[in-house]
Amino acid sequence: MTKGDESDAVLESIRKEKLEAGLESFKLVKYFSFSSLAAILVFTLLLSWIISNNARKVMLEQNEEYSLLLAENLNQQVFRRFVLPAVIRYGGIALRKPEQFELLDGIIKGVTQGLKIDTVTIYDSSMNIISYSTNPELIGKKDVGGAEYYKALVGTPNSRLIYSGSVLSMLHITTEVECVLKTFIPFRQVRRDGEEGDLIMGVIEIEKDLSRNYANIIKFQGRIIVVSSVVMAILFLVLRSIVSRAGRIIEKRAVERLRLEEKLNQAERLAHLGKMVATVSHEIKSPLGIVRSTAEILEKRIAKVAPGNEHLAKIIIDETMRLNNIVVEFLDFARPQKADFKPAGVNQVVRKVLDFLSSELKRQDIELVTDLDPNLPQNKLDQELFYRALLNILMNSIQAMPEGGQLQVTTRRSPSTGTELVIKDTGVGMAPEKLEQIFTPFFTDKNKGTGLGLAITKSIIETHHAEIEVLSEEGQGTTFTLTLPPTP
Repeated sequence: MTKGDESDAVLESIRKEKLEAGLESFKLVKYFSFSSLAAILVFTLLLSWIISNNARKVMLEQNEEYSLLLAENLNQQVFRRFVLPAVIRYGGIALRKPEQFELLDGIIKGVTQGLKIDTVTIYDSSMNIISYSTNPELIGKKDVGGAEYYKALVGTPNSRLIYSGSVLSMLHITTEVECVLKTFIPFRQVRRDGEEGDLIMGVIEIEKDLSRNYANIIKFQGRIIVVSSVVMAILFLVLRSIVSRAGRIIEKRAVERLRLEEKLNQAERLAHLGKMVATVSHEIKSPLGIVRSTAEILEKRIAKVAPGNEHLAKIIIDETMRLNNIVVEFLDFARPQKADFKPAGVNQVVRKVLDFLSSELKRQDIELVTDLDPNLPQNKLDQELFYRALLNILMNSIQAMPEGGQLQVTTRRSPSTGTELVIKDTGVGMAPEKLEQIFTPFFTDKNKGTGLGLAITKSIIETHHAEIEVLSEEGQGTTFTLTLPPTP
C-alpha cells in the first residue's frame, strides 16, 4: 500500500467515525422512542387487566348484595310460611314427607320465580348435609358446603365466585367462559317483630349463573386489548416511518456536513498553497524575464561572432518561455481572474478552439467529428476563460491519443438543463482511481505539465455556474460533458 492509499484510508476512517458520532445521538433517540412505545403497550395491557378485574369485582359486589337481599326475603318467607305452619300442623319439620317438601318447594320457587336464580339449597344446622334443593340431585349430599357453610353457620354471610376462562376463550383456545356466584347466609329464626333472632336453624345457599356477565367483561377486556394493540401498531408504524425518514435525513445531512467540512479544509489548504505559489511565482517571473531578454541579446551577438551557434541561445529562450508558461499557470491557479460575463454562443468559442488546434490534430492523425447545434441559445460567458477551459479539455483528449484516433465534439440543447457540450475521444482512457483525482491540483501522470490544467478548468466551469462530468474506461476513451444552465 502506498502512502497515498494509507492517507486515503485514514481519512475514510476519520470520516466514518465522525458520521457514526453524528448518528449516535439519534440512535439513542430511536432506542428510547421504541422503548417508550413498548412500555406504553405493556401499560395499556396492564390497564385493561385492572379495568376488567375491577369490573369483575363490581359485578361480584352487586350480585352479592342482590343475593343477600333475596336470601333474607327467603329466610322470612320460609320461616313464616313453612316453619311455623309445619310445627303447628305436623308437630315438627320432616322434609322426607312429600307434603312438607312440596309446601317448602312451592314457597321457594314462588319467591325466586323470574329472578334468574339457578339453585336454592338449604343445609341442616346439625350436620353439613343438604336438606332441600331446587336441584333434586343435590338433596342428601353431605360435606359439600365447604368453608362457606361453616362461616354462615356461625352467623357470617359470605360469597364465593367460581369462574374460568379468559380472553383466549373468545378464540376457543382455552376453556369456555363460566362464572357462578354462591352466596351462603344463616337461616335464622324470625321474631314476632319481623327481626331475625339469634337461633340459626341452617344455612341457605343461593347459586346464580353469571357466565353471561363475565363473558361481557372478558369481551370488554378483549376490545381494550384489540383497540390498544391496533393503536400501538399504528403508532409503531408511524413512529417507525418518522424515525426511518429522520434517520435518512440526519445521515444525509451528516454526510453533507462532512463533505462541506472536507471542502472547507481543502479550500483552506489550497488557499495557503495558492498564497505560497503566488509569492514564489512572482519572485521567479522577474528573473525569468531578465534571463529571456539576456538570451535574446546573446542570440543576436552569437549570430555575428560565432555564426551557427545561435541555437544555444534559442534553447535558453524556449526553456524560459516554457518556465514562464508554468509560472503563469501557477499564478492563474493562485489568483483566478475575475469573470466578465457577456452573452455569447458556445459554438463560436468551440470553433475558435478547434481552429487553433487544427494543425495539432492533423499532425497526430486525429479525426475530428463535430455536431454543433445551430439553434443553441446564447449563454452568459467569459469567452477568454471558457476558451481556456475548452482548450485544456481538448489538449487532454489529444494527449490521450498519441497514436491517433477520433475526437467528437457535440453541442446540443436540453429544455431542462440548457446547453450541453460533449467532448469524446478514443484515447487510452483512465482507471477509476485516476478518474477520481483528475481535478485535484498538481495531480498528473504525464512527464510534462503541472497538473493544474483540469483543476483550473473545473474552477472556470464552476465560475460559469455550470457542471462538468467525466466518464472514462481504460482502453475505451474518455467523455467530458459540460452542462451550462439556461440563460435567465
